[in-house]
Amino acid sequence: MEKKAKKILDILEQEFPGVRPALVFSTPLELLIATMLSAQTTDRHVNTVTEKLFKKYKTADDYDRASLAEIEKSINSVNFYRNKARSIKGCCKKLVEEFGGEVPQTIDELTLLPGVGRKTANIVLGNAFGKNALAVDTHVKRVAKRLGLTESEDPDEVEKDLCKIIPEDRWTKTTHLFIVHGRKTCKAKNPLCEVCPVNDYCDYFKTVYLKKKDNSRLISQRNL
Repeated sequence: MEKKAKKILDILEQEFPGVRPALVFSTPLELLIATMLSAQTTDRHVNTVTEKLFKKYKTADDYDRASLAEIEKSINSVNFYRNKARSIKGCCKKLVEEFGGEVPQTIDELTLLPGVGRKTANIVLGNAFGKNALAVDTHVKRVAKRLGLTESEDPDEVEKDLCKIIPEDRWTKTTHLFIVHGRKTCKAKNPLCEVCPVNDYCDYFKTVYLKKKDNSRLISQRNL
């Protein structure tokens, strides 16, 4: 399985050279807030919202001092903005009270913050602090399962499965590669299996896609 994972990553790195996070940020706090906003919202839209948001709120203390209504108004174009505003305010309050206003650099501390799960924490660790961290979002989970690198539907278990077979120094890059591959090729609906650069290593391609294609061909022949 380790050899299969390595081959897949080598191919995807050639397919998507220089891949990087889509969220725009300049500090760990900015990435933390942007990632919290990105749930059920496109990165492009989040970047539009945070362009103004980050000019207004520069520190955790700024968010902590702001009223909930103010934060809601600043992010009201994103999905579930009320819940996200509460999480952001609660998160920043805890940062101020327990971490001196600074974003912590461990998974255990980050996941103590309101609204911060392992996915968000790993994104921050891997991209704001340069640590080795593999974040599992819907794209990563879908790609990993279709490739046959995991059998689990649980993001935490998917993370564990991938970390067992992927070298630690490739964890952060794996997140980016699987996300962009999931968006561009291995889509949730109508994946572009025919042009997928890693379909030779993909369980879904071999066991699902090709069978569907063969069945469609048989049906077409019967209707002739």
